[in-house]
Amino acid sequence: MRFISPKTDFAFKKIFGSEQSHDVLISFLNAMLYNGDRRISQLEILNPYLSPRIRGVKDTYLDVKAKLDNGTSVIIEMQVLNIEGFEKRILYNAAKAYSIQLGIGQSYSLLNPVIALTITDFVMFSEINQLTSRFILKEKDFLIDYPIYDLELVFVELPKFDKAIADLETLADKWLYFLKHALDLDVVPESMNSVPEIRQAFEFAREGNLSAEELDELQHQEFFIQDQHNAIVKALKQGKTEATIEMATKLLDMLDDEAISRATGLSLAKIVELRSRRSQDQ
Repeated sequence: MRFISPKTDFAFKKIFGSEQSHDVLISFLNAMLYNGDRRISQLEILNPYLSPRIRGVKDTYLDVKAKLDNGTSVIIEMQVLNIEGFEKRILYNAAKAYSIQLGIGQSYSLLNPVIALTITDFVMFSEINQLTSRFILKEKDFLIDYPIYDLELVFVELPKFDKAIADLETLADKWLYFLKHALDLDVVPESMNSVPEIRQAFEFAREGNLSAEELDELQHQEFFIQDQHNAIVKALKQGKTEATIEMATKLLDMLDDEAISRATGLSLAKIVELRSRRSQDQ
């Protein structure tokens, strides 16, 4: 039995945002937002998953939006790549979801809270050791909470979750293991199979249950993610190389070629090339 990775936009929305996903999403949100307490009993999925219609249009699978039984709106997103502007988009989507609740002339008292829950496949806050981070409005100097808790940004960083299957204890542990390792599993682990909603999520993620069109779209998104990841890695390597060459150039007047090569890690031939190029420029 093969399972698809829940970390692609397509798969994430199919698993958590389908018309049949209500129980799955309730369990997931209770785990991620309320430590497994059954605070959410009902919800409405506002943009239910549809089979692929326009290939390559990422917004078709951007996020899952739900309205809880207490009126709170939740925006749930799986983010695989740390792209430029990502942090601003999260804030924009939350603010937009908050502001569009009111029609002309309606009272501000009708506004309901908005929670933006983002699961990242990369580390966002290296200075924070904890897996989950919650951001609300506070006074800048005294860190006093704003009286209204209507906007909350919640981030869950998957790389910080490193529990083995034998160490899973909480409902959140089991959901995070599902997100991170479903693609690597051949069967549903016994400890996770005992949770009906997680068992259902595995069924949604079973590759054999996807249509040919859905499999094609999934593969297309996986290729896109891999291409973007490779582009980011290449840019980082290029930037590092350029910085190293700049440092080596500054050392040309202070050290001999062998010393510069040892200090920078560049080959002796590259140092000779840099020295020759500078001589020509002069």
